[in-house]
Amino acid sequence: MIDRNKLIKGLLIITGIFVLVCTLTQISRKNSMTLEDYAKQNPEIAYMEKPEATPTPTPNLQQATSTLNDDLTGKISTDTEATQTTVSLPNNSSESQESTLIGATLNGDAVIDQRTTYEDGFYYEPLSENLQRYITGVSFPSTTQTEDEKNTNSSTDLGISYDDLSYVHVLHYDFAGNLAEGELICNRAIAQDFVEIFYELYQNEYQIEKMHLIDEYDGDDTASMEDNNTSCFNYRVVAGSTSLSKHALGLAIDINPLYNPYITYEKDETGQITKENVSPVSATAYADREISFPYKIDENDLCYKLFVEHGFTWGGNWNSCKDYQHFQKTVK
Repeated sequence: MIDRNKLIKGLLIITGIFVLVCTLTQISRKNSMTLEDYAKQNPEIAYMEKPEATPTPTPNLQQATSTLNDDLTGKISTDTEATQTTVSLPNNSSESQESTLIGATLNGDAVIDQRTTYEDGFYYEPLSENLQRYITGVSFPSTTQTEDEKNTNSSTDLGISYDDLSYVHVLHYDFAGNLAEGELICNRAIAQDFVEIFYELYQNEYQIEKMHLIDEYDGDDTASMEDNNTSCFNYRVVAGSTSLSKHALGLAIDINPLYNPYITYEKDETGQITKENVSPVSATAYADREISFPYKIDENDLCYKLFVEHGFTWGGNWNSCKDYQHFQKTVK
């Protein structure tokens, strides 16, 4: 005979086990429920989906390089890329920086084996093919237009060739007293003079507002002067004449020209001055050299003393006109 008590106890145990299994199953289902499922079952609870990450665009290095070259030169053929040059900082610093100057960028390391370094940041070297291309038709006359022009504008006829020129890189202090890079193209015969002079000016914190290739001004001397840009080589004639300037041979330089203008005089029959013509016109306020003002070059100025020590003559000492910005040198 079946023990009634044992049967009831067994049924209770089985029932208990069944309830426990169901409970555990429900808990398991709830724990495995996704956040979205839970939200659907509980609409009163708000939630936010994580936004998809915005992909970071991959830069097109080739396109960026092409754009840089186009912005800088507009002339370099697509099969020749300019590379930036690294400039060492002075005062025995181990740091270096990439130059932002057009000439330094175009020369890059192409002629570094022919570079002459005077001090860190002060060097000169030949013009690379990229730099030659950049100045041709601007500060350097184009010699590849027509056969007739080739015959009449040869390097021999010009009196100057690319090989006669040097690219010069210097450091200087601008009008805010900040250290800045400067660059010039000059006759290679005075390149050593330039690095020595500008190094002395730099050591004495002499302020020059800017020193960029005049090609950045499309070879326009007036525009360069109005921007107070210090420049050297530019194949052009003397203003108001048909005679080649010393700038055309890379043997003259204009320093802070806005504050040291070029002045010509008109005289009457008695030789009395009736009118002054100041270039640039915006520099008229600085034509009076009797007054004192910053950046004025006179015989007490360090810039004047250094250039004269190196054998240059000063336009401020001329008689028929005055060119207070101008220093030039005669070489054999």
